[in-house]
Amino acid sequence: MCGIIGYIGFRAAWPVVLKGLKRLEYRGYDSAGITVMNGLKQNMYKKAGKVSVLEDYAKNFDCTGNVGMGHTRWATHGQPSDRNSHPHTSNNKQLSIIHNGIIENYATLKEELLTRGHQFSSDTDTEVLIHLIEEIQIMEGTDLLESVRLALNEVVGAYAIVVMDKRTPDCLVVARKGSPMVIGVGSGEYFIASDATPIIEYTKNVIYLNDNEVAIISKSELLIKRLDNVIQTPTIQELNMKLEMLEKGGFDHFMLKEIFEQPRSIQDCMRGRIYPQQGKVQLGGIKEFAEKLKNIDRIIIVACGTSWHAGLVGEYLIEEYARIPVEVEYASEFRYRNPIITEKDVVIAISQSGETADTMAAIEMAKEKGATIFGICNVAGASIPRLSHAGVYTHAGPEIGVASTKAFTAQVTVLTLMAFYIAQQKGTISKEKLVSLLAELENIPNKVQEALAANELVKYIAAEIKESSNCLFLGRGSGFPVVLEGALKLKEISYIHAEGYPAAEMKHGPIALIDEQMPVIFIATHNSSYEKVISNIQEVKARKGIVIAIVTKGDTKVRDMVDYFIEIPDADEAFLPLLATIPLQLLAYHIAVMRGCNVDQPRNLAKSVTVE
Repeated sequence: MCGIIGYIGFRAAWPVVLKGLKRLEYRGYDSAGITVMNGLKQNMYKKAGKVSVLEDYAKNFDCTGNVGMGHTRWATHGQPSDRNSHPHTSNNKQLSIIHNGIIENYATLKEELLTRGHQFSSDTDTEVLIHLIEEIQIMEGTDLLESVRLALNEVVGAYAIVVMDKRTPDCLVVARKGSPMVIGVGSGEYFIASDATPIIEYTKNVIYLNDNEVAIISKSELLIKRLDNVIQTPTIQELNMKLEMLEKGGFDHFMLKEIFEQPRSIQDCMRGRIYPQQGKVQLGGIKEFAEKLKNIDRIIIVACGTSWHAGLVGEYLIEEYARIPVEVEYASEFRYRNPIITEKDVVIAISQSGETADTMAAIEMAKEKGATIFGICNVAGASIPRLSHAGVYTHAGPEIGVASTKAFTAQVTVLTLMAFYIAQQKGTISKEKLVSLLAELENIPNKVQEALAANELVKYIAAEIKESSNCLFLGRGSGFPVVLEGALKLKEISYIHAEGYPAAEMKHGPIALIDEQMPVIFIATHNSSYEKVISNIQEVKARKGIVIAIVTKGDTKVRDMVDYFIEIPDADEAFLPLLATIPLQLLAYHIAVMRGCNVDQPRNLAKSVTVE
């Protein structure tokens, strides 16, 4: 959840680390801190609030030095405050640490350390870890690398850490387990970060640290060991990312930019994977399992949040076209029960970041039971692709806005391709039908662009309902996951209470909430449930609800009975989620802006949930 950045080299460390924290702020923004070493002199500054608060606070202080590390926090242990901000120091003030993750046995460790005379100045689990490293260093007489390695063998939990020792200022020690860590390799310099976004400006060569690895980094050397003390040979990979992807590009917010990037990101998902004239889908990432897909008993999709909604869309598509039973599970619940999984099951794990802790744990459990794991992920080199037997990257590009937009439609696109691919392997779809569907899918980016043209209309509707306290989203079929996602977007960034329901379930409870103050948003496009949705709309209007309908372009029947309508292009029902989600994203965005909310960094949220 938190953002980590470190630097060692010939540059001034402060501006590198500060800029890196700004790029990582979507991972957490409760507090921020930076430590810079200048010879044996250490300067540490940290403040509650956003990175800009820290920048203003430290601008008149000494920030010189060529070694530094910084942290932007999403609070777990201890409320956001100056004292709980990272970095944290050891009892003797010689060691300092930044940390992403949770040390689960911190209370036991802290109790023992207190008996040994340690005094703590924060409420965090992180401070306990640096005190433990100090204790081992003193008791065992070990150097920094060995002290960290030994300490981590005593730790239960997840972590990505950077540790600094004032007495050896020319090196940093880093380690990870369950939380991401990437090392950028330059010429006479190294960069350390939670993800590649702060690194791409300086180098494209990176090393992804594996779980249970610890490394010592100096200007001229990198040594990586496992926690069992076995030296590792790292693999350097090249980043496929452009710096301009990390800028707003003239948009007011990253979220709006990413909404408008969806024609391109959906196109990138399909590039080289569909051949409409041949009626063929090609997914190289799962090609070696093509034969197995013909005989699987079941597909289980595990995911969290927005990715779970994408999984629900996948359920509709895979069952419709491939005729395989699909179950969609919250990864956080799946891992804590005893699900029946066999060798004939395929588990599809979906995660934008590829680092979602609950999803990773679900993968590990499913692998132990013999299932084949497919990963759907946006970040090359992330943990979930490495844990999976095979998978498909979404190629959506970096998503900086905390509320997911283009990642959702990219995941839906990949799941659509997987549904067609599995159907193709099993022979459950005719070539003629596949030719027709792929020809239409190829044109979906243009139709998404057309849907985006409703932006000004959506902005007007947003102004009309922005003061609402509650909102209901209703849809049927594959429109149901879309309204779940629409409700989530609204509550995430505008803080309006919103719920998504199957439209047919309205009469089983939610109808009691409807009055003249309640906006009700319907997906009412031309599909197999069209007439049923019209009946639901009439029931809401009879109770004076405010009805906003997403309708097929040219529709007159629905538009004449609702308060507001937004048109989207006509398309096969299979592609409804890719089009209907666009106005819902825009609606949430504009309402949040009008309410004065921080759209890109909504309160209490972080982009990548790497802890339970």
